[in-house]
Amino acid sequence: MHGPMSLGWLLVALCAVTGGYCLLRMRSAVEEQRRAAGGEALMGFGMAAMAVPAAVVAPPRWAWLAYTAVFGAAAARALWAARTGPHHLHHLVGALAMAYMAAVMAASPGGGHGGTGLPLVTGVLLVYFAGYVLWAGSRLIPVPTGTGMGTAGAGVPLSGPSGWGDRPELARACRLSMGIGMLAMLLAV
Repeated sequence: MHGPMSLGWLLVALCAVTGGYCLLRMRSAVEEQRRAAGGEALMGFGMAAMAVPAAVVAPPRWAWLAYTAVFGAAAARALWAARTGPHHLHHLVGALAMAYMAAVMAASPGGGHGGTGLPLVTGVLLVYFAGYVLWAGSRLIPVPTGTGMGTAGAGVPLSGPSGWGDRPELARACRLSMGIGMLAMLLAV
């Protein structure tokens, strides 16, 4: 990723912490949450690896090709899962965006950071993720209830006995963080 190294490291940290939390969410008792958390952990750690500032390490071309293959496989899995419900389509777009960015980097001179993507594809992805960030952020705003207690959005109480892996407001914040990270990475393409 181009830009100041401090911003690159902040993005790496954000994505790595998000990926780590998604690993915690994989301990959920709900199978659908575990599956979603696994895909989101892959995205978080993949984004962290791809966001390492170019001044520190410029991965060889084969690494970008490996990222392209991994996220291409994740996109195929998300496409297969999308047949059961539209909520998997966001994972499909995210995996395709990661595969696209990795392919751009693989095709760039020297096979490293500093690739130039297709303006139309990059623009469409930027618009999608900007909209997603706004939507996901709005879902984190507490909605007042008749009891005076706020909710984490969608009627989910802020308090409760659920474990770290089953906290819907934290899962939403995780997705919001990854959306912001994706925007930052796409701006660098």
